[in-house]
Formats: sequence, structure tokens, C-alpha cells
Amino acid sequence: MESRTGKPAASAKSAKGKRADSGRPRPSLSPRLIVEACLELMDTEGADALTFRRIGAQLGADPTALYRHFRNKDDLLLAVADHLLEEGIEGFEPSDDWRQTLRRLFIRMHKVYLSHPRAAVLATVRITRRPAEMRVIEMTLTALSDAGFPPEQAVRHYRALVDFLLAWSCMDATYSTLDAHTRRGDESAWSGEYAAVPAATHPHIAAAAPYLASVDDDANFHFALDLMLDAIAARAPASG
Repeated sequence: MESRTGKPAASAKSAKGKRADSGRPRPSLSPRLIVEACLELMDTEGADALTFRRIGAQLGADPTALYRHFRNKDDLLLAVADHLLEEGIEGFEPSDDWRQTLRRLFIRMHKVYLSHPRAAVLATVRITRRPAEMRVIEMTLTALSDAGFPPEQAVRHYRALVDFLLAWSCMDATYSTLDAHTRRGDESAWSGEYAAVPAATHPHIAAAAPYLASVDDDANFHFALDLMLDAIAARAPASG
């Protein structure tokens, strides 16, 4: 179709400010809209989809328009990482019990990371320097302060606890991105190869074999988190 000038008319997808095919106006680009598009792409296509060209296509926008909000790909990745933290603390209210605050907060964060595993693999190893991360740090240090730790000790316990969460979440997220055949093979090893290990050479594995296959990954995270919190509580000045 041509316009009166004889030039091709701009399509709804390519014309800035025009209506989309659905008849609804396209929302103007914003950092949040871009980050949400990134998460959607990474959830469905993986980390390789995190390019300005691909994100622009997803949003029906010129890729150069994204540079008005993000300096480069790494700046965008940090925003995605902070968005995951924001999801985890949305609606979260600390309790009067410092231990319950930390337990509930970290379980929420682990759940969010597993809901976006491809993004989590990249996000869990970064420091975002952004508002949501600062809120998580403030809440964690506040809880540890309530436990009686002075600032220096609170920081040491904060780092151990947060690094545990991030490392475990990254491990679980990475595993969930493996193909189904590989996961089934790994999971069946507990009731297969390990159940067949001879007691003469590996007596403790043989004795534990009936239980190795029964460990639930999510329940195991909760168990490990409680171990961390038990250790922190035992050290806490407020518990003495």
C-alpha cells in the first residue's frame, strides 16, 4: 500500500507512535517495560536472546531507543538482576522475629530465581548497585542487628548467608535449564547406580542408598537454610 506521496505507508509495527496490530496504542518505552521484555525473552529463548536488537524486535521498537534507558547490555543485565530482587521483596513485611524475617525473605528470593532460571544464572553472580538490592541488604542487616550483631559481625554473617542463597539458587537454576533427558539421567542415578554400590567397598553409601533418592530439592534448600540460621542463632549475642 502506498501513501499519497507515492511512498510506502509505515506499518503499525514500525511507525513510532502508531497503533499496534491489535488496535491498541503501544506503550512508550520505559526501563521497566524493557526489563520485563528481557525476562520474557530469557525465559523462553535463553540468555543469548539478551541483545538490544532482539529486545527491540520484541517491543516493536528501534533497538537504538533502548540506549536512552540503558548504556549497554551489562547495564541492562544489572537492571534485570535487580528486578528479580524486587519481585522477591514485593509485599514483604519483616516480622518481629529476626530469624523468621530472614527465613521468609530467603525462601521468597530462591523461589523467584527458580521462576526465571535462565536470568538467575546470570543475575545471581552480579552486584546490581540498585534500589531493590539495597533494600534486601538493609533488611538483612537490620535482622542481624536485631539478633545482636554489631555492624562488622553483621556484615560477615550477611555475606555468608547471602552467598549461600545466591550459590544455591544459581545451582538450582542451572540444573533446571538442562534438558529433560539429562535431568532424568542424573536423578535416576540415586536409585540406580548408587543403589547398586557394593557394601564391601562403600559401606556408608550402601547403608544410605534407600534414602538418597528420597531427598526433595526444594525441601533440601529449606533444610540447608535452617542449618545456616541455626548456626547464626547460636552465635547471636541476643541469644545469650
